Amino acid sequence: MGVLDDSGDQDLLARHVAGDPDAFGEIVRRHRDRLWAVALRTLGDREEAADAVQDALVSAYRAAHTFRGQSAVTTWLHRITVNACLDRARKTASRRTSPVAETERLEQLLEPEESAATPAERQDLHRELLNALRTLPEEQRAALVLVDMQGYPVAEAAAILDIPTGTVKSRCARGRARLLPLVTHLRADGGGSEPASRGRNRAQGTSVPPTAGPKDTGAVKGGGG
Repeated sequence: MGVLDDSGDQDLLARHVAGDPDAFGEIVRRHRDRLWAVALRTLGDREEAADAVQDALVSAYRAAHTFRGQSAVTTWLHRITVNACLDRARKTASRRTSPVAETERLEQLLEPEESAATPAERQDLHRELLNALRTLPEEQRAALVLVDMQGYPVAEAAAILDIPTGTVKSRCARGRARLLPLVTHLRADGGGSEPASRGRNRAQGTSVPPTAGPKDTGAVKGGGG
């Protein structure tokens, strides 16, 4: 695997298209934790997030031949993953049950080290924000997760979502405005008005559920980088 370790993402994708049986697995190894973090925070449900990542990886595996190098491979993968999440969010919105008897589920979104190390009010704010995120329209939620929770620059988030940077900014602004009234009661404790701390690019590698191989069905939209 030494040769693959030294290869760039685009080279690995080209190797996969050419028939290398190990190349796509190396791409997954490199990027899956961050894809998982985006999916989990966008959907707020571990099972749904795992299914969305699985769908996205299957789609990427099958659509690799459509990649044209117009964006980075990681941007292409994130775009497919966000699309898979939005598809699932739309499908589940109508059958969602009580919005928040889900404290245990939300607890799982906190990184273990953060959960142990941060003040109680910070944890409370984080839980409130994660819950409030689920009340937003899917497009606003996706923009906020990428920019405010995962710390992506607006330009990169725009590339992932395949929309103009101005649209990302407006979706984030509208999303923040809708979130603020839901968490105002925590601001006196120093929580601030941001939906989450910026620059949090740490991925939850240890909690990523196992992924079945790309033989599974259920591809989603989002090819052609």
